[in-house]
Amino acid sequence: MVPGGPEIHDEPLSTMRKVIATRLSQSLGPVPHFYLTIEVDMRRAAELRESANNLNPELKLTYNDIIVKACAAALRAHPEVNASFMGETIRSYNRIHIGVAVPVEGGGLITPVLRDCDQKSLQQISGEAKNLIARARARKLNPDEYTGATFSVSNLGMLGIDQFSAIINPPEGAILAVGAVVEKPVVTDHHVGIGKRCRMTLSCDHRVVDGATGAKFLQTFSSILENPVYLAF
Repeated sequence: MVPGGPEIHDEPLSTMRKVIATRLSQSLGPVPHFYLTIEVDMRRAAELRESANNLNPELKLTYNDIIVKACAAALRAHPEVNASFMGETIRSYNRIHIGVAVPVEGGGLITPVLRDCDQKSLQQISGEAKNLIARARARKLNPDEYTGATFSVSNLGMLGIDQFSAIINPPEGAILAVGAVVEKPVVTDHHVGIGKRCRMTLSCDHRVVDGATGAKFLQTFSSILENPVYLAF
């Protein structure tokens, strides 16, 4: 049976979708992407999250909060990743501003920016992130609240995605794509047990970040997540 009504429906692009289309067309084609994937042991990060939320139920600390803070610490250790290709120069940033990709109802993606993440506690990052994300979804952000990131994080783990590659948001030099935290069999000291693991992929602009630089950043980042007591200092 053929359904009634028109066969097609054309919907005009929203302003947000136009901006997304323009920026992404400036990215994947002109920007030479390469990708590095790592699987991180999230057991201690999960314990940190659970303990913090048990002590302060109003905090509602998320994995993403911890990941953003760990990214900031790793960027401080590897400032060459906190950089942009500017044509004739590579611009390094002394401050660490992390964009957090947020899907909005009706289609589109906006990236509110958490500024000076390396200078803030997990509690501050968590509170600011929740405020920005809520206002992003309500389309109530000011332009200065979604521009100026030096690095971005895109997390689709809450939607059940195990692994993906994100497109760099120019002029940033890299973006981290975060999959789901899952329980799976792992081998430790020749014994099989159940671990909490998360696969994360770093998309790099090869004009700014080479393979060894990206790999060293991910090594530091994963070490921090696997020993999150580091984030208290």
